[in-house]
Amino acid sequence: MCPGGPAKDAREPGAAGDRAAGALEPGLPWLGRRVVLGVCGGIASYKSIQIARDLTLNGATVDVVLTGAARRFVAPLAFEGVTGRGPLIDLFAVGGAALHVALGRDADCVCVAPATADFLARSACGRASDLLGTVLTACEAPVVFAPAMNDRMFAHPRTRANLELLDAAPGYHRVGPATGRLAAGEGSGPGRMADPSAIVDAVGRALHPGGALSGARVLVTSGPTREPLDAVRFVGNRSSGKMGHALARAAWLRGAEVRLVTGPGTEVAPFGVDVVRVETALEMRDAVVETVGDVDVAVHAAAVGDFRPAAPRRDKLKRESAGGEVAVRMVENPDIAAESDARMKPGAVSVGFALETTDLVGRAAGKLAAKGFDLIVANPAGEADAGFEADTNRVTILDREGRQRALPLMTKFAAAWEILDVVEGRLGGGERD
Repeated sequence: MCPGGPAKDAREPGAAGDRAAGALEPGLPWLGRRVVLGVCGGIASYKSIQIARDLTLNGATVDVVLTGAARRFVAPLAFEGVTGRGPLIDLFAVGGAALHVALGRDADCVCVAPATADFLARSACGRASDLLGTVLTACEAPVVFAPAMNDRMFAHPRTRANLELLDAAPGYHRVGPATGRLAAGEGSGPGRMADPSAIVDAVGRALHPGGALSGARVLVTSGPTREPLDAVRFVGNRSSGKMGHALARAAWLRGAEVRLVTGPGTEVAPFGVDVVRVETALEMRDAVVETVGDVDVAVHAAAVGDFRPAAPRRDKLKRESAGGEVAVRMVENPDIAAESDARMKPGAVSVGFALETTDLVGRAAGKLAAKGFDLIVANPAGEADAGFEADTNRVTILDREGRQRALPLMTKFAAAWEILDVVEGRLGGGERD
């Protein structure tokens, strides 16, 4: 079962499509792979069109297999429009006798979304009564399935037993279901299909060939910290958390167990990631210190405030009582990255970030040496297309041996993927100094 299991909160719709809208980025797990998308008949079937679209935009070749019931909910033409390939329906069509064998043989992954209660029952018994069932029995590739049904159907003892069988089946990975609004008149509860972007990412994780990060424990810090001035105001910064969240998502796609310690922000947490939410630098320090001694990789991407007000007010500071000016005494926050680096186990890899306005590489190199990082990622501040709040970044990766790797402007997710390529090259490379 995919980490994150039954999700409580659905991710924002369309996120995967927005990520995929640009040029294809080499090295991503979907690129050049063949995915069979099985669609069962249910009210969630229309969301499968988004899944097919996003897999295609991420570089996969998608063969859609519709069950007979699915055709009552969605038109086959819609899938052809987003994949460029006609959906497959009839097991007994001309050439169909070998079709299921070819699909099962050539697939790198099979994704079934929505997976209805009927599908779960048939699959748990190994039945092959339609094209989708025969593809699954002829397939040796990983299977990602996303249950979707009424909450009472989901709670039925037979459904639960079928889920247990499939969860234990080698190569089967369950996504969800989520808890949320169900079909009209059915209210809210467990049984809602996971968001399409979560399903696309689960397919990506299943497709990834594995590497040094597969099974590794990764800690990522992300976003800003906020230090209270009074009951309503705070000292903070413009960090959006986009880079840190992209790193957490990329590490999970590579098979890692990921904990994301994140400050306040609007970024949606990546699917499958264990999220710890904090507000202040002291809270982030406590969350990091609790975990960092057990991880294989620590990535310090958060923009942690260097200082905090020494004595924040419990009430709201009034304009009329300020006398025209306010002086705030600030005290230094702990250096989380430096403190956690000293606690890491031998062979672990630590990655820092340096956001600078001048002498980018020189200042980053100094920070790398001073804090004992294995790698540091230097990124510029004050550029419209890089740094805070932007969806793209232009970074230089430096290592403790003095090597540098400058990356061109790319999406933050693509940059995260490149950074983790370098991390994987170092992971397990021996004891740390």
